[in-house]
Amino acid sequence: MINIRGNQISSRVLGPLLLFLGTLLLTTAVAVPLALVPRLKVVPLDLDITTVATSNPAGLTSNDEVPARVFDRCSVNEPKLRVFDAHLTQQRRTVAIDPSDQDQVTLQSAQTVVIDRVRDDAEIVAVDLGEQDAKRPCGDGLLASSVDIVSLDRRTSEPNGQLHQLHTVPVPTGVEAKDSLDTSIDAPRDGFQYHFGFDIEHGGTYPYYDVNSRSDQPARFVGETTINGLHALEFVSEVPEVDQTQLATPSGFPALGSSIEMPAKWWGIRGPGVDPEEKVLMHRYGTATRRVWIEPKTGTVLYGSEDQHQYFKSPGWEDPSLAQPIRDFRVDALNTTMSWTDSTVEQQTSRAGEYIDQLRIGNVIVPWTAGIVGAVLAGAGVFLTFRAARRRS
Repeated sequence: MINIRGNQISSRVLGPLLLFLGTLLLTTAVAVPLALVPRLKVVPLDLDITTVATSNPAGLTSNDEVPARVFDRCSVNEPKLRVFDAHLTQQRRTVAIDPSDQDQVTLQSAQTVVIDRVRDDAEIVAVDLGEQDAKRPCGDGLLASSVDIVSLDRRTSEPNGQLHQLHTVPVPTGVEAKDSLDTSIDAPRDGFQYHFGFDIEHGGTYPYYDVNSRSDQPARFVGETTINGLHALEFVSEVPEVDQTQLATPSGFPALGSSIEMPAKWWGIRGPGVDPEEKVLMHRYGTATRRVWIEPKTGTVLYGSEDQHQYFKSPGWEDPSLAQPIRDFRVDALNTTMSWTDSTVEQQTSRAGEYIDQLRIGNVIVPWTAGIVGAVLAGAGVFLTFRAARRRS
């Protein structure tokens, strides 16, 4: 008699308990994708990414060890202009800095482009980068450097307009870039850059910010592929020709090297209407084609490649009164195809894979597991509750 009553009490307690646990798990199955997953789909506050790209063979030179063409800055002190074959390395480190909070993240991206080696006649020689903070001679290996700072909305990855600085000259020692306005220019933007948005769509076109031209350009979808086992969407952004003398600088004057005035014979310009001793002004122009491969769920950039072409030509190239040889003249200042290294691609695909796993846990594994177990427990709870009720009656 005591055992029977004990079993009845257990059934009366166990049924509602199972029903409660089942309902809790079913609620979890619904709540996790709706509440937790959106919290995962944000730009992380601990973001720290280093990417490395090198110049790749693109048919610009006859030797793949030196696949890029670069203007020799030292030749301004020589009888004639010189352009050499070179190998380049671009390194960029992007980190999250203050001000950052639950709604926004501020990214600081420091980038350098260095000349590793050049072809001197038939010989390929290494180039010295020079000492840090020392006065830089014209022949050192540092080709370009910049620090870009931009604040993003963490949920959309779009610039929120709070902070947008570009530093193209060195920041004083001991001063953070975001606090040094003397070395920066205002660089507002709307386009993606270091991280695309979440749930990128096939066939879409997205604004993409180009630092070199300081402009947003459309990145259009052109295809899809697989990179290290991950689905990737390819986007291409064409940057139109820009006269670099028109780009803002901290000093307010055109950037050093964006215009050069030298005798026609130094440029190598010959022909009707050209005096070899006549000073000829040339501006530096630039265009680019940038390709990025995006993991669509997380917006992670898996691979990047860009064709950079900068060249000197006359700002009066459309003026019919100017001698035709001067109007037609072009010479490379920088001509290269830069592509991410294998180790960078491996790093980015691994990072994207971790994000995808987190989203899969929140979107699939937890909801399905909690839903199935919750349904079983709730069904058992209902059955035991009704059975206990029948016994009591």
